[in-house]
Amino acid sequence: MFSIFKSKKNPAEPSDPASIPESESTPESISLSDKIRLGLSRTRKNLGQQLSGLFGGGKIDEELYEELETILLTADTGVNATNQLLENLRKRVKRDGLTDAAQLKQALQESLMTLLEPLSQPLDTTTKKPFIIMITGVNGVGKTTSIGKLAKYFQSQGKSVLLAAGDTFRAAAREQLITWGERNNVTVIAPVSDPDKKSDPAAVIFDAINSAKAKGIDIVLADTAGRLTTQLHLMEEIKKVKRVIAKAIPDAPHEVLLVLDANTGQNAVMQVKAFDEALGVTGLILTKLDGTAKGGVVAAIVGQYPQDPPALRFIGVGEGIDDLRPFDAREFVEAMFD
Repeated sequence: MFSIFKSKKNPAEPSDPASIPESESTPESISLSDKIRLGLSRTRKNLGQQLSGLFGGGKIDEELYEELETILLTADTGVNATNQLLENLRKRVKRDGLTDAAQLKQALQESLMTLLEPLSQPLDTTTKKPFIIMITGVNGVGKTTSIGKLAKYFQSQGKSVLLAAGDTFRAAAREQLITWGERNNVTVIAPVSDPDKKSDPAAVIFDAINSAKAKGIDIVLADTAGRLTTQLHLMEEIKKVKRVIAKAIPDAPHEVLLVLDANTGQNAVMQVKAFDEALGVTGLILTKLDGTAKGGVVAAIVGQYPQDPPALRFIGVGEGIDDLRPFDAREFVEAMFD
């Protein structure tokens, strides 16, 4: 049995301020680039303090490259990406005839931008209707919160959205998603609350997709329960969820989004590999970049997939409802440097 939860608020009415954290009810007063810069302040401070001394002047030699390698690795850039950056930097130094360390800052920015550019692939949801987005990830990365913010983002594009409460294991997940539905004035398909019985997540999402088809909804955001990559039975279960989605719509899900916590550093790279092998991940959401000094993990993901990395669709740079932003490589790199 499933329940349909739909907010009875007028879409024009503001959400109850008492039910939304202050950061979510505060109107946007700074530009997008400033928000990203603010969100990456810890990473920028960490890199800036180390690079300012290194790029202060002096000759370009092997000792400098070794110091730069250490700085990049401590920012969680990863071995593969660090090697790529250093190789590219050496080529630029030789090509452009650079001789002073002060000239390397701009060269490093350009090299990093080139490295991250393949991740900049905006999500196009206009190709199918309904467009089915399956959201997955390990426990505690912020999947359900990201879904709420995604719903707001797609609504701002004039899209109709439906939420599927496919996390039937975490006790508060159902209620949390329903609350997000109320905030965004969107319908939520959720299992009937029964502490004695766990609903089948695949069946919940299947029902939600059929409801979206019947109502002409543009986008379905399907939540799934968090799971560790070592929990093989749960990884098999999520494969089943994907197969059931394909029964509802043969070419769905149209996007498999993996949510990652930037604070986990190199562990995030291993999560990408494990979930990609199980589900064929097409896009990533990197949350909590505002809470880490190691934003270099974005480069580490590219290093893991040098040929065809999953697109980094969105990054989380704050707690506000508008702080989940499409990833732009140039904007991101500029925000990382002073």
